[in-house]
Amino acid sequence: MISRTELQRVLDGLLKPADIKDYCPNGLQVEGKDRIKRIITGVTASQRLIDAAIEQNADAIIVHHGYFWKGEADVITGMKKRRIKSLLENDINLFAYHLPIDVHTTLGNNAQLGKLLNFENARPHADISPQRIVFEARLETPVSQQDLADNIQAALGKAPLVEGDPDQPISTVAWCTGGGQGFIDSVAQAGIDAFISGEVSEQTIHSAREQGIHFFACGHHATERYGVKALGEFLQEKFGLATTFIDIDNPA
Repeated sequence: MISRTELQRVLDGLLKPADIKDYCPNGLQVEGKDRIKRIITGVTASQRLIDAAIEQNADAIIVHHGYFWKGEADVITGMKKRRIKSLLENDINLFAYHLPIDVHTTLGNNAQLGKLLNFENARPHADISPQRIVFEARLETPVSQQDLADNIQAALGKAPLVEGDPDQPISTVAWCTGGGQGFIDSVAQAGIDAFISGEVSEQTIHSAREQGIHFFACGHHATERYGVKALGEFLQEKFGLATTFIDIDNPA
């Protein structure tokens, strides 16, 4: 068991949210009970995840996508009201860490995706900001576009959208999970052979074609399941807290 205050201190010390400018508040977003024994982790604080946490008598939920995003309506009505009401009525704490979970060098989404895809010597790309938002690796042996697509599908259980010349081998790879497709131009300018992200935009395909870089869109949710899961496993191992990762399927 751990206090709410101590858990936030541990999470803030580990993820360092004050070091990165974000689009939402990171840390405790909805206050619940003072003492925490059981934690549910998940990608997004959807109603289904909250309902699952209630069923499991959780004291806290930790997610990558929480609430109170810049630009959204300030009022608490409709879907937002129902979600927050469920948390408050059941005295469940909601902790959310967005970019801090993306960029953590070992537990983050990028680090965990690189590990899952067996990219050895993965490291943050030094020249792309914010720091650690894009990771890169040099492959020990060049692979084909199809080989990399097969690796991604086997690891994520989802076939990626692929663009690029299938006859061009891949020796270097960069990646940014989730909605990181906008970094493709910086990655291409750095001379990297292939870029992996969660999402794709219309202009991403043109960037890939015109700059001769392989591009793989693998799903926002599919690429961002692993950071918050690793964070929960860390808390369980380090502090003996009962943590369970619940994957609420999302095809996006």
